[in-house]
Amino acid sequence: MSDDPAILVAQRYGRGATAAVVVIFACWHAGFDLAATVISWEVYRLPLLVAGAWVAFLVIGVVGSIALYRSERPIRGVWAYAGAALAVAAAVLVACPPAEVVQLADWGWVSVAWLGLILFWRRTHHLRELLLFLALDAMIVLAGMAIYDRLDRISLALFLMVFFGGVTLAVGAGVAGHGLVAAASFAAERSAEQARAETAREIAGQVHADRLRRYGAVRHAAADLLTALAGGADPADERLRRECAAGGARLRRLISETDDVPDPLLRTLRDHVLDAERRDIVVALEPPVGTIPELPPGIRGALADAPLRALRGARAEARVTIYATPHEVIVSVVADSDDLAMPGDGGEVEVTQQREGRSLWVQSRWPGR
Repeated sequence: MSDDPAILVAQRYGRGATAAVVVIFACWHAGFDLAATVISWEVYRLPLLVAGAWVAFLVIGVVGSIALYRSERPIRGVWAYAGAALAVAAAVLVACPPAEVVQLADWGWVSVAWLGLILFWRRTHHLRELLLFLALDAMIVLAGMAIYDRLDRISLALFLMVFFGGVTLAVGAGVAGHGLVAAASFAAERSAEQARAETAREIAGQVHADRLRRYGAVRHAAADLLTALAGGADPADERLRRECAAGGARLRRLISETDDVPDPLLRTLRDHVLDAERRDIVVALEPPVGTIPELPPGIRGALADAPLRALRGARAEARVTIYATPHEVIVSVVADSDDLAMPGDGGEVEVTQQREGRSLWVQSRWPGR
């Protein structure tokens, strides 16, 4: 199931609209079609054929309704069901005497519109196909009226009134149902966008406040170092030199940070860099080269694991770099740490290490998909 709120809302409203269409058909078939069959039973030429047609309509409607509830996809073989429904409507017309054509007893051609609404509900061009289906229904009725010699002015007026009334109801219900789903989906998308924008603003505010806090810490550290130097501290002192290097690295990193909402991978690396600096490790975190793409679940942790182990093992200094393209992400760390125990199978992430003197180079690479 999707986690997209717009999709979830559209599915929920879609199920409600589908249920409404099914209920309308059920009430119409049980309330109007059955009543018309019972009332007109004595006037039918073939009453058993009409009874069978009523049952056939019910079967098609039940099969179509079950298909709608079981799957979000369109009904398979829909035009076969539609053809069967039109044949059943024609059978009701055949069972009527000429005087009852387009009268109460001839209920099939009116009710088939609601059946068509169910059958074409999830089709891509549902409205177009529904109108074609209703046009075929009208052609069948007009052909029957011609055979029975019922093309007089009154009969045609009655046909047009009932047909366009039924078409308006069925088409209107279809348009309203799909329009409701579309409107709900649009509203959910706008709400989700607004929520994302508000979340981004909050994160940006937190990042800005954190950046100001770190600027303040760097400023105080720089002031202490300058005070110490002004007080006669020896610039060649190893401890003082390390503090200056660490402060310079922090200041360069702050200056290079331009993102209001940092990428999750970059945020993870920055957090560990701060932990390393609390251990008096001089860390240079270079700005990412390229834009980090959205990573699949689990990849971010796998990418950061080996480089961060090297960073945690650093004794004095380290450098962290990120290279990213839409199809590849590489995280590298160079640190004066011990060799890492490499996993036998890194999965989708390729991990390599190489030593040169005191420095260990560790690289994690995700080749993308």
